[in-house]
Amino acid sequence: MNEIDDQSNHVRETSQRHATILPLDRFNAFSDGVFAIAITILVLELGVPSLSIPLPEALKELWPDFLGYFISFFYIGGIWISHANLTNLMKRGDSISYGLNLLVLLFVALLPFTTRLMVTRISTPEISTAAFIYGLNVLIASLALSLLMFYVARQPSLIIDDVADDTLRRLYHQRWIAIGVGTLAVILALVAPFVAVTLYLAAAVLFLVLPLFGMHRARRNAKR
Repeated sequence: MNEIDDQSNHVRETSQRHATILPLDRFNAFSDGVFAIAITILVLELGVPSLSIPLPEALKELWPDFLGYFISFFYIGGIWISHANLTNLMKRGDSISYGLNLLVLLFVALLPFTTRLMVTRISTPEISTAAFIYGLNVLIASLALSLLMFYVARQPSLIIDDVADDTLRRLYHQRWIAIGVGTLAVILALVAPFVAVTLYLAAAVLFLVLPLFGMHRARRNAKR
């Protein structure tokens, strides 16, 4: 009787353990879909100029739209690359990592809206508020991704090996450079919105370049 109870307990514990382990294919597929849709919506927001307006003049009037597009494209691209680096070092997920990933995607999916909000008010007195809302959106998305990295790095069961752990910690700390620039921009948005927008562009480029640079350095070190 005791042997049957022990076997039942073992089966129950094994089932509970497997229930907390989730596959990465669904994790990546859903995430990539959200990133792709967010970028697609960004480009769909770029309206084609009317034929009644000379093309050079029409394109000149659209400069805020293109500025917002490039800033948000760089941001989303940078988050996507960092996300890809993260999942490349993972062998599985769990309920918490799935939840944190949804938090990242929640604010990434919101970026087309806050981008449009900012660019349509760039020449109005409401630019400070709009730029602040945009910057806050980006900052929360970036912090959510860093929180996901932080959690995964402290869960040995989710990552491939110790080398992946070291790499993930380096990626995690590297992101704080761009997050620091973004935080400064959000603060400045309320008093100097155009300076803030410039810093948003700088932070977006950093978010895109830093993970690419990290990938290049890791590949170069692997060849040695």
